[in-house]
This record gives sequence, structure tokens and C-alpha cells, in this order.
Amino acid sequence: MNEASLLQRARAGDDTAFEELIAPYRAQLHAHCYRLLASAHDADDALQEALIGAWRGIEGFEERSSLRGWLYRIATNAAFRVSAKRPKRQLSLEVAPACTDPDVLGDPIEGPVWVEPYLVDRLGTLSVDPAITYDAREAVELAFVAALQHLPASQRAVLLLREVLGFSAAETAESLDLTVPATNSQLQRARATLARRLPDRTQQAIRAEVGAEAERRLVADLVAAWEGRDVEAFVGLLVDDARLSMPPLPAWFDGRESVRRFLDRMFETPWRLEVTSANAQPALVCWQGSDDGAAYQLGGLTVLTLRGGRVAALTCFLAPMVENLFLRTDESEPSRDS
Repeated sequence: MNEASLLQRARAGDDTAFEELIAPYRAQLHAHCYRLLASAHDADDALQEALIGAWRGIEGFEERSSLRGWLYRIATNAAFRVSAKRPKRQLSLEVAPACTDPDVLGDPIEGPVWVEPYLVDRLGTLSVDPAITYDAREAVELAFVAALQHLPASQRAVLLLREVLGFSAAETAESLDLTVPATNSQLQRARATLARRLPDRTQQAIRAEVGAEAERRLVADLVAAWEGRDVEAFVGLLVDDARLSMPPLPAWFDGRESVRRFLDRMFETPWRLEVTSANAQPALVCWQGSDDGAAYQLGGLTVLTLRGGRVAALTCFLAPMVENLFLRTDESEPSRDS
């Protein structure tokens, strides 16, 4: 059934038609909320609020803008309301200086203060459009999402709507209740901030240069070294200035030798790893064993950042942060009476 027919039925109160109408946009809207909020959990809340709002308001949708534009306007405003209740989310490198003692890692910093990972199953339907500045996968990379959090909310939204989603200046201005000149001004300021904070090359560009087979071998070698508790083999896969961080712990290690000292502690217990993807980057689900290796429990999710055919960063999101990612269920159906 085409969009016009579904829209007509949804306006008449057909919730099944509404679900079918918004289904093509659900994953993209969730990714948009994640970019704005740097949290998959907060994105769930914002998306649910947005879909409830859209269901309640669909009867009055007058088609002065496209359905896509209307949904993104609702989702952006829902994310703004969620972000107003939260502090700015950060990575470990922005919270504390590099750790020099692997036995002093500090206490976990609890609460909604950390950039969170984004699992691969959320990305399967996201498009790659050569006409926009950042494609959908580049725009969920850890470095990009973390850099976005340094922008005021309105600049963040303007940049995402214009350069990730491809809306025009006029459409963006209408979505955010701004003038076109104000929208263009905010975009210029956002670009300048990101230029100072983003690496020279995206992970997608680096991964393409490395090639899928070489990346697979690199990750397999890292898994073998980790599971084998082989410090020298592990360190040999890192760039000289590699970094390892472990949110929600504030501690992070800067450089191969610093990481080497921490590995001696980390490898006191056995590990089992599963290769996956998060934030459009290779990632590992890490299961930590008891001393005798008789039992394993979720230790965390490690997102790998690559450079020059080696590993440049390991962002190890520890189990308290990621347990819900592996228990996530589908969002409940929106209701006008919710």
C-alpha cells in the first residue's frame, strides 16, 4: 500500500496503518536521536515519545512538509526534551588525565555522563548517500558522536539535519523554528567546532583502505592474543600512541607501554570474545572468566578504532553500561492514550 493510502487510514485512527507508515523511518529516527543524545537508552526514550506524539498528531498533519520532515521535526524536539534533563555525555579522555598506575583505576562515575555505544543491528537499514557530507555510518562513529556533544543542541540538530540527513536550509529552519540565515550561521559554527575535534579521516575511510580481509585478520589476531593472554602479541597490534579506556571508570591509558602495564593486570583472569560491530566500527563482546575459567560473565563491549592497519584505540564499555544493549526488546506500540 502506498504512503498516501496509509496516511489516510492512519488519520482515521488505524494504528496498524500508522505502524506501516512509519516503519521505513524507525531505524533512521532512532539513529538521529542517538546522534543527538549519544545514548542508545536515551534514544529509545526519545523515539518512543516522538512516535506517541506523531500518532496523536497524525490526524492534524497537513502535508505542508514531507512526512519524513514532519517525523524528524517531532523526533528532534523529543530528543531536545530528553537532553535538557541530562549532562553532556563524554568519553574518558575528556573526563580525567591519563592513568599512570594500572592498580589505581578510580571509582566508576555513575549516571548519564558517558557516550554510549551503538550496536550494529541498528545500522542495517541506514542509507549511504554520496550527496551528503557525512554518510549514515560515518555519523555514528564514536569520534563523530563524541564531537557532536560539544555543540549546543540547536547547532547539533542543524548540522545533522543538513549534513547527515540532507534537508535543505529552508526545511531545517522550519523544523527548528529558525530563520534560514540563523540556520546557515549555526551550521558554520558547528562545522568549525567539528573541524577542531574530529580526526583527519573517518573510520569508514580507514576501513576501506585497510580492506575487509586485512581487517578480519587484524581483529582475529587481537582476539587470539586477548584470549591467549599474550601481552606481547596484543601490544604488537597497537599503534605507538594507542589508547585504552574503560567507561564508566575514569581511568584510561595512553601509549603502548602504558597499555602493556595494564594488560598484565587485565590478563590475570581468562577471557572469551565474540566479534561484532558497534558504531560502524569493529567491536568485541568480552566475557570475563573466573580465575579457574569455569564460569564467564559479560565483561563489556570493546569498540576498536583503527589506523594504519593497526588498532589505535580500544574503548571498553564495561558491563554495567552495556548489559541492557544485549537485553533490548522492541519498543512498545504507540498509543494515542499513552
